[in-house]
Amino acid sequence: MKLLLTSAGISNTSIHDALVELLGKPIAEASALFIPTAIYALPNGADKASRVIRGLLGDPFCDMGWRSLGVLELTALPSIKKEHWVPMLQETDALLVGGGDCQYLTYWMQQSGLSDLLPTLQKMVYVGLSAGSMVMTRFGTTYGGHTLPVDSDKALGLVDIALHPHLDYESFPENSSANLEKLAATIPFPSYAIDDQTAIKVTDGTVEVVSEGHWKLF
Repeated sequence: MKLLLTSAGISNTSIHDALVELLGKPIAEASALFIPTAIYALPNGADKASRVIRGLLGDPFCDMGWRSLGVLELTALPSIKKEHWVPMLQETDALLVGGGDCQYLTYWMQQSGLSDLLPTLQKMVYVGLSAGSMVMTRFGTTYGGHTLPVDSDKALGLVDIALHPHLDYESFPENSSANLEKLAATIPFPSYAIDDQTAIKVTDGTVEVVSEGHWKLF
């Protein structure tokens, strides 16, 4: 599986071009599924999910002119026959995984069975946004907007790095370079701190930074 792990979506030309390269076709010829699950653990999550789909919140993500766009809600999947959604997932070109609460997203990826399927989806491009990116790495955070057990996993660990999005973003003062450097010192994996103009591209285990902004490797 090929991954494009973004901080805020497809926020500039370089990240857009990286996505097209991974897809191997124009976006207008590619199908996509959007997973909004992580955002429901945030205040007004349902409204935020709707706005992301319609392109009214954040950088382009769902509203990029995809040939087709569907919504895959992880909390519904355990009660649905797999033959109703697994083939659709296997045939899609891009899986768009939105931001929100990383711990909540990890839990439902595991409960739905998606976490087991992801390594088998070799042709699909996984496109993460914030928590949707962090969940694939060795480090995840939680906003506490759920009732999951405290010891629930916070990330899937499919990529051997830690990822810290929204570097030096005004609305997240805890994401200053100094704070993230201290945090990275406690994590036994390479830590990438990326701003909203930066993404991490992973192909066959090779990690590449795509940026028109700034980033740091600790």
